[in-house]
Amino acid sequence: MGLKSNLHKIKEKYKGKKMAPAFNAIHTFLYSPNETTHDGTHIKVVDDLKRTMNTVIMALVPCLIFGMFNAGYQHHLALGEIESATNFFDTLFWNWDNLVIGLWKVLPLVAVSYGVGLAVEFVFAVIKGHEVEEGYLVTGMLVPLIVPVDIPLWMLAVAVVFGVVIGKEVFGGTGMNILNPALTIRAFLFFAYPTWMSGDKVWVHGAVERDQMIAAGENLDAISGETVLGSLAQNQDVGYSIWDMFIGFIPGSVGETSALLILVGALFLIFTKIGSWRIMLSCVLGAIAMGLIFNFVVSSEWISESSKFYGLMSTTWWHHLIIGGFAFGTVYMATDPVTASQTNKGKWIYGFLIGFISILIRVFNPAYPEGVMLAILLMNVFAPTIDHYVVQGNVKRRLKRVNVKTA
Repeated sequence: MGLKSNLHKIKEKYKGKKMAPAFNAIHTFLYSPNETTHDGTHIKVVDDLKRTMNTVIMALVPCLIFGMFNAGYQHHLALGEIESATNFFDTLFWNWDNLVIGLWKVLPLVAVSYGVGLAVEFVFAVIKGHEVEEGYLVTGMLVPLIVPVDIPLWMLAVAVVFGVVIGKEVFGGTGMNILNPALTIRAFLFFAYPTWMSGDKVWVHGAVERDQMIAAGENLDAISGETVLGSLAQNQDVGYSIWDMFIGFIPGSVGETSALLILVGALFLIFTKIGSWRIMLSCVLGAIAMGLIFNFVVSSEWISESSKFYGLMSTTWWHHLIIGGFAFGTVYMATDPVTASQTNKGKWIYGFLIGFISILIRVFNPAYPEGVMLAILLMNVFAPTIDHYVVQGNVKRRLKRVNVKTA
């Protein structure tokens, strides 16, 4: 009661002043607001924006924890210090060195993401004189999960500032942005610092640093962290089993590797009615459709094995669902209620095109064999247009029914 009472006194002291939004944000983050309504009719629900965001964060926590273990596991595996994950518990989870490395590398990413992002939110709240919005709570967790483990912290900080300011605040803040803020941050990193966001070294902790030491003349063996998509794009053997890819024992961004945990998160979001099952399912159907088309092209021998597109084209259609960032993007970013389509029919169209275009970009852009980020950002732009035509179609059908009845 002492802390709550003191915070309330501070709120009252600064009420109506420039710094009021900052103190109000701290108070409402820790406690329920004191303000209640008494008159008129109001909709009474048990959730609000903050609780909705917290639900999504809960769905992301398993991916974060596994990402920490996998970061250490991939590091030790690349150095030859442990064998591949033939025994799930002995190799991965009972080797606590994996977790130590993961904590050491991933937690700073989370701290920078939240610290810089929320600082920008506070600054804009004070400047504009409105309450601090909770929209960055989920973005702050998503960003560390969609970047390589060794991304320099200063790069991440610059990208977060860009993503929050340009991707959200210039449009009016939470609920007004047309692009997913987390993907805007990742896109900025990819185009501004491409060597840190692609290639076969950035996905495994220590690989870039070891290359620099070798270049400086030290007698060390180079280590590679080529992703599954990277290997397929170069027509090389993957070297990972379906089990590895489904569970997540593969290199990749921190939180995107485990299709199993992403599936669990998807079921949780659907059960809590936070994530749209229509968008998730239609994304999968779109990816399957494009994958089957490419498999048909390969089976018809319309493309030779020497083609640079052959590796990803020949990938079995359902493998596309468990490799790369497709599953993570489908569950946690394509379903963003602000930037996605709002109508039910629009969600089907929106999701299908994301899945379809993701695999299309994945195959025809071997230099960047991960299309889900660009596909979602593209469809974010077209989501309002899709909803517009869906609504106009409904209006025309209703007008026809009215005209028939009055004729």
